[in-house]
Amino acid sequence: MVSPLYTELLTNVIDDLGEGTRVTVRVAPTVTGHTRVEVTDPDPRTLPVLTAATATDESGRGLALVGATALRWGVDQGTDRKTVWCELGPPSL
Repeated sequence: MVSPLYTELLTNVIDDLGEGTRVTVRVAPTVTGHTRVEVTDPDPRTLPVLTAATATDESGRGLALVGATALRWGVDQGTDRKTVWCELGPPSL
């Protein structure tokens, strides 16, 4: 389930900052056995916003998907960047 989550985080960068924006994607295990997915972009001012999409909206469900699928998610802001991240539990068998 990692793929849909990082593509959603990447899509938010493209939608908010434009195609061609340099990003860093990192997928790594945590000390607690979870998987952390991070997408870092160069704009600390544009923060992701969880919205309530209606049945007819063509977009706006991505962070709700991340929130429903991930154990937790958040944003780390720096002076010259931000990292949007989420953590996933171990895969079920």
